[in-house]
Amino acid sequence: MKNLKPFLKEAENKAFDIGHRKRINHNISKYNAKVPLGKEQFEDYETARDQAAFIKKKTIEDLEKHLLQFELNFTKKGGKILWAEDNNDAVNHILKILKDNKCKSVVKSKSMISEELNLNESLEKNNIEPIETDLGEFIVQLNEEPPYHIVTPAMHMSKEDIADLFNKKLKTPLDFTPEKLTMEARKVLRDKFINADAGITGANFLIADSGAISVTENEGNVKMGTALPKIHIVIAGIERIIPSIKDLALFYPLLSTTGTGQTITVYNNLFFGPKKKNEMDGPEEMYVILIDNGRTNLLAQEKQKEALACIRCGACLNACPVYKNIGGHTYKTPYNGPIGSLITPFLKGFEDFAHLSYATSLCGACTDVCPVKIPIHKLLLENKFHYIENYDTLKTEKKLFKLVTKVLLSKKLMNFGNYRIKNLFIKIALKNSWNKRKVPLKIAPKSFNKMWNEREKTRSGK
Repeated sequence: MKNLKPFLKEAENKAFDIGHRKRINHNISKYNAKVPLGKEQFEDYETARDQAAFIKKKTIEDLEKHLLQFELNFTKKGGKILWAEDNNDAVNHILKILKDNKCKSVVKSKSMISEELNLNESLEKNNIEPIETDLGEFIVQLNEEPPYHIVTPAMHMSKEDIADLFNKKLKTPLDFTPEKLTMEARKVLRDKFINADAGITGANFLIADSGAISVTENEGNVKMGTALPKIHIVIAGIERIIPSIKDLALFYPLLSTTGTGQTITVYNNLFFGPKKKNEMDGPEEMYVILIDNGRTNLLAQEKQKEALACIRCGACLNACPVYKNIGGHTYKTPYNGPIGSLITPFLKGFEDFAHLSYATSLCGACTDVCPVKIPIHKLLLENKFHYIENYDTLKTEKKLFKLVTKVLLSKKLMNFGNYRIKNLFIKIALKNSWNKRKVPLKIAPKSFNKMWNEREKTRSGK
């Protein structure tokens, strides 16, 4: 695991950063207070979860059929579908569209798959300006860092941090309130919307039976970013598909409730293709780029493929004790927290990201809150098995547990040797793990077995 050591080092630094932990726990507590209120809209929340889980998992089993149905229905409405096997394919498709249309600037709505593709960097290298229009994304773009959280990109920053950032980048006064900072961002972005050559969005759901794309948001930036530019590009993972537009009645409230505690997101946009002749606004051309980028690697797994049912609500991050201690940036991946630890090794390679499957307490909090009932903590355990069987060439962990099992099952081996020598071995072996933060483990001078035998001999008088 070549990235394990830097991960552990950064995780330790974040875990002991009291200010960071205070901000994260404060912000997450706000969501946790609202989620129970959002659940009240459901007559039977658990039944809703069961139904959503069934729909998503059944859709994954017939993924090819639903994707082809979506392609057929979307192209009938004048849209264009492009398929991308990997990151490079997807970025090249986007660059070709933008260059063919001489685009110089692009307004982007919040999209985790954009981060997965590292799209902004590619656009900038080709002299195309990418502008993040979601307020949280706009803030982290100004701060030249990736999003911290799937739903709340700037969760790690306080209002003072943001005021200081705006002062440095936009020359606003340091005493600006959050409301004034928001208005300043709106003023900057309004001009960008008007002059943008293209808009890029993600997709919360691709709807097979109607060939429609659903994008949910709270700020109205998606509407602005798709109504004014002449080109709209949708980038979406192949797993974002759902069978019917009727399913939105279930998925919209589930997504908003588990993500932010809202009963429903403020804006729920449905796109059916490019602008028609009788329509006042909208793009002249619309493309959907369907991206694999490792998803079929996950689909090939008998158990872990359940993770493709994820609707990116972020609930598992808010519940996870590991995420709340080490923070989003430590994962070095757009999809962080429990779901990111589960899917990233398949998307970006086990050689580089297998260590994330071990970044879990296996407490099951993530599974308990998942709106589509993905057994995340169990699948993280499956990831560990997958790593040991396929990537641990020395079979180190297997050999270690085999040895420990042999010792623990043998009374003779357990009693063998001087306890001082055993304690010296344990002290060295656990120096950088258990003993670093906890009371050192020590073996007693006499084992329970030996003490029992001595007691019995004393009682019997032998």
